Amino acid sequence: MEIAYWIAAGITALGFAFTGAFKLVKSKDQLKAAGMNWTDSYSANGIRGIAVAEILGALGLILPPLTGVAVWLAPLAALGLVVIQVGAARAHLKLNETIIPNIVFGVLALVSGVLAVIVWL
Repeated sequence: MEIAYWIAAGITALGFAFTGAFKLVKSKDQLKAAGMNWTDSYSANGIRGIAVAEILGALGLILPPLTGVAVWLAPLAALGLVVIQVGAARAHLKLNETIIPNIVFGVLALVSGVLAVIVWL
């Protein structure tokens, strides 16, 4: 089960770390130009807040189990990432956009969280 956790958590963390970093380093206008129409509904600071939450969630999936310190943070990080994806799906639905990526990453985060509970708690 631990191998399954690392696979699921690794894929999830990479995805969230990448998208979070992308949102963090690009301006609101650059994100809009990249096709992220949802940015019109959020302030620049709100977008940065989402980016930081995604990066922290990714770190929370990896660092506690890797170090063996506060492993209970991994399922909480996964739950936080699921909440982010629920909010993202809601934002995309308002714009009549696809929510399939949100569902995929939400399910991956949920699987990571369940596996973290099974393996470490």
